Amino acid sequence: MAPDAASISAAFDALDAAYDTVAALTYDTLDVKDTLVCLSRLERLRRRMPATEHRLLAHARTQTSPTAIGAKSWADVLAIRLRISGTDATRRIKDADDLGPRTTLTGPPLPPWLPQTAAAQARGDINTEHVAIIRKCLKKAAKYIDAAARDEIDHDLARAAADNSPETLRDAAKLLVYLLNQDGDLPDDEHRARRGEVRLGPQDEDGMIPFSGRLDPETAAYIQALFAKLAAPGMCNPNDETPCVNGQPDEDTIHADDRTLAQRQHDALTAICRNTLSSGELGQHNGLPVTVIVSTTLQDLQAAAGVAVTGSGSLLPMSDLIRMASHARHYLVIYDKHTREPLYLGRTKRIATPAQRLVLFNRDRGCTRPGCTAPFDHSQAHHAAQDFGKGGQTNITDLGLACGPDNRLVKEGGWSTRIRSDGRIEWIPPPLLDTGQDRINHHHHPDELLCPPEEWPPEDRGEDHPPAA
Repeated sequence: MAPDAASISAAFDALDAAYDTVAALTYDTLDVKDTLVCLSRLERLRRRMPATEHRLLAHARTQTSPTAIGAKSWADVLAIRLRISGTDATRRIKDADDLGPRTTLTGPPLPPWLPQTAAAQARGDINTEHVAIIRKCLKKAAKYIDAAARDEIDHDLARAAADNSPETLRDAAKLLVYLLNQDGDLPDDEHRARRGEVRLGPQDEDGMIPFSGRLDPETAAYIQALFAKLAAPGMCNPNDETPCVNGQPDEDTIHADDRTLAQRQHDALTAICRNTLSSGELGQHNGLPVTVIVSTTLQDLQAAAGVAVTGSGSLLPMSDLIRMASHARHYLVIYDKHTREPLYLGRTKRIATPAQRLVLFNRDRGCTRPGCTAPFDHSQAHHAAQDFGKGGQTNITDLGLACGPDNRLVKEGGWSTRIRSDGRIEWIPPPLLDTGQDRINHHHHPDELLCPPEEWPPEDRGEDHPPAA
């Protein structure tokens, strides 16, 4: 007989109480052996926890859909409700897909997709690193094996993981994939298309952004032809008073160029991007010409110090901004007594103007839904005070930024938005996603989190929305 809700709640209460008892203990009387035994037991408990999470997620997905409770996906539900990163939420959902219980279309239960790995995790024999390695190995091997072989690999790797470190398991998994396809895949067009990729990493403390990837032969041919010209010694050198970007540099310029090949290629890429943006052939994106949009303060600009923020959310040193501004089109944001930019449209238009989007960028920087990391480049103008279809107006004081998926979450029974007295956009979650979390997005304004909470406005301290049960 399945336990009822009261029994399940009581079991979780007992779990909380048991952990409170353990957390209150002191360990001064333990010798090294007993200390290590306690650490091992804690690790086993940590490893077992995801198995329960998989069952809960499987059950939740039989009850409703994420959109019905105001989320974009089940990963979004976890990210909001548990306040974890989108990356971690996505991983947990994928783990649950492979390791959690399943049912047929007519209802009877099915074992997990990877039953041996799931059982090993439930026993506490393996951790999430082991699971990630096994899932990655089977994903790579999927095109070479049938269901019986998959089950055999699941069994072998789960057994190996129970007695070995993730590093050792990773080496074994790599060998297994190699043995399944020792000749390698033929380099066809589909294979190359899957492997072509370019990545921009998160910005480092010094402002640099990691850049990596693979180019397919066609893209590489274009880049190599451009680099042959623009990355040659003496070309596109930012250290020159007048960098040579056309024609041929003179011998003195070539001789004075002490950059490495990698540095010359970096500077050539800068010139290529600048020329493309200034060509005027890229059209518009979200209501503005495709260009670099930057926000800064007049004080920082006058002092030639500090950093600005780009429409993509990266930080730009003031020295770089000033250099870029020497050949840029400038916009001035004015919040009152404006005379030329159309910031107040009433209901004459539904779509925000370019001038309004620039003001929104300077204020919001990106999507205003709490926890969303979408920058301005990926955001739309959202009627935050009242939806246009319900009488909302397209005035700058009624608008806020929202990425497309979050914009669509604002609906009857879903999320709602309102504008605070200081102009910031509040997002009120639907009941099942309301944990008393912050109503505004600090991701694009991290400086706000450096202020003591008592200095925040009352509505930002959560005084008008106590934590949900």
